[in-house]
Amino acid sequence: MPTALPIPVTPAVLIWAREESGYPVERAADRLGVKVERLVDWEQGERQPTMRQVENLAKLYHRPLSLFFRPKPPVVPALAAEYRRLSGVVPGQESPELRLALRKMSTRRETMLQLLVELGESTPAFDLIAHLTEAPATVAERLRAALAISPDTQRGWANEWQAWAAWRAAAEDIGVLVFQFPKVPLTEARGLSLLRAPLPVAAINSKEGPESRAFTLIHEVVHLMLAAGHEEAPASRETRSSEAWSEVERFAEETASHTLVPEMMLAQEIRSGDFPRNGWDIGDVRGLARRFRITPLAMATRLRASGYYDWAHYQAWKRGWDSYVATLKPKTGGFAHPVAMTLSRAGRPFTQVVLEALSANRITIVNAAHYLDLKMAHFERLKGALLTRPGIGGLDE
Repeated sequence: MPTALPIPVTPAVLIWAREESGYPVERAADRLGVKVERLVDWEQGERQPTMRQVENLAKLYHRPLSLFFRPKPPVVPALAAEYRRLSGVVPGQESPELRLALRKMSTRRETMLQLLVELGESTPAFDLIAHLTEAPATVAERLRAALAISPDTQRGWANEWQAWAAWRAAAEDIGVLVFQFPKVPLTEARGLSLLRAPLPVAAINSKEGPESRAFTLIHEVVHLMLAAGHEEAPASRETRSSEAWSEVERFAEETASHTLVPEMMLAQEIRSGDFPRNGWDIGDVRGLARRFRITPLAMATRLRASGYYDWAHYQAWKRGWDSYVATLKPKTGGFAHPVAMTLSRAGRPFTQVVLEALSANRITIVNAAHYLDLKMAHFERLKGALLTRPGIGGLDE
């Protein structure tokens, strides 16, 4: 049988594509099914890949095939110039999964801005700011007012999925693009934000449980408020020490907890539920957390912040909670329909704008399928899903 012919590609482009995608040479070779020495030879120009191997490179690195035939690598801004500082993530050393997620979300944002111009529509404005000199409860009051979620509305949610859908829709209504990203370990990032304006992005790891997502979302919105107030910069320009950055994180956490659980509402729920029944044990905290559709750990933190028990009690409670969680079996994910995944990851505002552009003949159906990462056969179902109230029918990952 004839041997496949080698294809001339630029070694510098091969190196750029691998490094920009976050792959060490050993992992890239393993994913490609070739020896490390073979990949190194390609990158040093000592050997050349076949057409099939170039296609595999494009697929692994999520790059257009045409890239590999360019005479030199493209010049693109660093990803860390967009996202906020993440604890434990060194700018430029993000995992391949996180780098891909960041690229996709940044591209969605740019696409939406372009499509809004094409459609002659105004760009939503995010105009909330926060300063680290403010009390977290004060910032939370301002944020909660903007989100326009009343205590009665919050009490009326039937489950955590409705709560998550409502908080997400409220954040989208104030000019934030809310995306979800898959395949990134929670240990690397539970949530992140792109500090760009207009249309800043708050993104949630889809591995988060529904009762955790609202806290992560509001936490990221607080970071957007701080960035708007010139209190923090993207990861590539953030120069605070780890200790100083921890203070910023604590501010965002406390503000998020006050937003989800306002002081007056907390006191009312404690009185009406006759809490604590057993000295703020795990059962007490779980019961109160269910009323707010948040995690017991978040509720325990919130109770400590309001002085319902001291630090020693909190530490003892947390040790008991960690022991309890260790006995639980990990949840297994079910099947999500492609339409559900599109709405979950891309969000309703972005999806709606893409479909409007398609309807107005500003883009082709092929463009729309690419933007939404959805096959054309599912478009009618997607249009129907957009007409339903979010959070109903389990349309989420």
